[in-house]
Amino acid sequence: MTVYQISVFLENRTGQLAEITQILADNQINMCAISISETSDCGVLRLIVDKPQKTTSILLEKGFILSKTPVTAVMVPDRPGGLAPVLQLIAEGEIDVEYMYSLFTHKAGNAYMVFRVSDNEKFTALLSQNGI
Repeated sequence: MTVYQISVFLENRTGQLAEITQILADNQINMCAISISETSDCGVLRLIVDKPQKTTSILLEKGFILSKTPVTAVMVPDRPGGLAPVLQLIAEGEIDVEYMYSLFTHKAGNAYMVFRVSDNEKFTALLSQNGI
């Protein structure tokens, strides 16, 4: 399933993450996933939220630099080895994984992973062909 990820570019300074999460809380926006990557100069906060358009508008109004990107959420069995078949399909399809992280949601023995890949159409077709 395609979902929209919001990537917010952050300065490496104390309190920025707290500021953003408070803005989301104040506006009744629920985070479904969060991932942070950083370098010595800046960080990238990746969010999946329940109201992506509202989040984008509010953060832009507050002066944050961001982008909105389609990513793919995949349900995998929440057990040892549950992710392996999906990663095997990616390898066999010669698709590069740019990054991945998990959603907070778990349901009926399943977990959900977020993938940003080099060829999303090919990836979703492979998933569909394999009943994932």
